[in-house]
Amino acid sequence: MDIELQAMDASPPHASGWLTRMNATLARTGMYVAIVGLMMIVCVVFFQVFGRYVLNDSPTWAESLAILLVLYVTLIGAAVGVRDAGHIGLESLLVMLSDNARRKMDIVIYALVGIFGGCMAYNGWLLGSSVASYLIPNLHISEAFRYLPLVLSGVLIVLFSIEHIVAILRGEEVKPSWN
Repeated sequence: MDIELQAMDASPPHASGWLTRMNATLARTGMYVAIVGLMMIVCVVFFQVFGRYVLNDSPTWAESLAILLVLYVTLIGAAVGVRDAGHIGLESLLVMLSDNARRKMDIVIYALVGIFGGCMAYNGWLLGSSVASYLIPNLHISEAFRYLPLVLSGVLIVLFSIEHIVAILRGEEVKPSWN
């Protein structure tokens, strides 16, 4: 009886290999970038409020920079959420399926997520290329910087989805990068 309980409690082995090591490093780096970006947003907004209410001279570039940083933080964080399975899922339907059917559905789900990431990267590249010659007012940098996080996030989502599909096919589990 104890052997049966141990077999039921055993989780699949963690995925390993060069793709997993690379993706774990990318995910961890992405989260560090998002954390630094979040701290920068707080500093920029604080500086803007300080300038407006204390110095009576609000910096004109602060709002544009804060909005740009929000794009980087949210999109990079969302990509890492795909790898660490931190995204919203409708698991109530999957638990009713057999193990084999659940694995197949997981593969379909990650394939669709990967296709979506590829579309994000491709269309972000097209949009960024089309506005690269224009400048963001008050920051005096190319408008393409607004679309760069979309491209980066899309590429990361594709890589992380491929990692999950490979792990599912091998009967393994992707270990979140923060554990």
